[in-house]
Amino acid sequence: MMRKILITGATGFIGRNLAEYFASQPNFEVYGTYFSSLPLDHSNIKMLHANLTERADVHRVIEGKDIVIQAAAITSGIQRISQNPHSIIADNAIMNSLILSSCYDHHVSHVLLFSCAIMYHSSKKPLKETDLDANKEIYPNYFGGAWNKIYFEKMCEFYASLGINKYTAIRHSNIYGPYDKYDLEKSHVFGATITKVMTATNGKISVWGTGEEERDLLHISDLVRFVELVILKQERPFELYNVGYGRSISIKNLVREIINCSGKELEIEYDLSKPSNKTTVSLDCSKAKKDLGWQPELSLKRGIRHTLEWYDKHAK
Repeated sequence: MMRKILITGATGFIGRNLAEYFASQPNFEVYGTYFSSLPLDHSNIKMLHANLTERADVHRVIEGKDIVIQAAAITSGIQRISQNPHSIIADNAIMNSLILSSCYDHHVSHVLLFSCAIMYHSSKKPLKETDLDANKEIYPNYFGGAWNKIYFEKMCEFYASLGINKYTAIRHSNIYGPYDKYDLEKSHVFGATITKVMTATNGKISVWGTGEEERDLLHISDLVRFVELVILKQERPFELYNVGYGRSISIKNLVREIINCSGKELEIEYDLSKPSNKTTVSLDCSKAKKDLGWQPELSLKRGIRHTLEWYDKHAK
């Protein structure tokens, strides 16, 4: 049976990878939204222009869909978040409120919401979904964004409790791969490091902070595979899943690994005057493995090499 699937934010990093994947599958009629970016030029993706902070636009694109994947978000790197921590909160809150409400009104059978792992406290031990402790202080740079994510996870649970449709909240770790942001002003640590390494001309690369903080890094292909599995296999009205690599790597070692995989010889300089998020988080994804048979398949080294090859072909 052909199902109509809408991917909001289909021109963004996660959304584009999802749209291109599902467009290659035989049982989905794929729709994607775009707003300020150019629409995707793909024969199997129907692109819909929409401002997702406007109620009428949201209802128009959601009506008649069987599955909605909410991948639209206003995101930013550490520099902008440090300077303007409020800048991405309001529009994301409005967008998520309208999308969840409209999905309920239009009886969309399955709604998937991308949350992320910024609400977790720093820990050397991989954290389960149940390890979130609201009494522990959230890292200041993440405070507004984290509570925003937690609220909309709970809204998914609330709408699911009304008995009309099914919801999945996805707490993913740091995602990387094709179509990530590689602009140094907007990128996260992985994309920024790829750009710095590939564009280095003086034999040096600058890293913000000490490089001691650690990140759980998952290739986008593994996230896309999770989404497909949860669409096929989720039975209960609401589920919350961690989706990550399952172990962390220090920024310092990540930079070294990217340099090694690039074949370049670069000296690393640590700029302590620049902002950095001094947190260490990795995700325990045993629930996803138990329920869905999902676990990451692409090693970090293979993922780095794959991303470097993609960057060399597409991002110049």
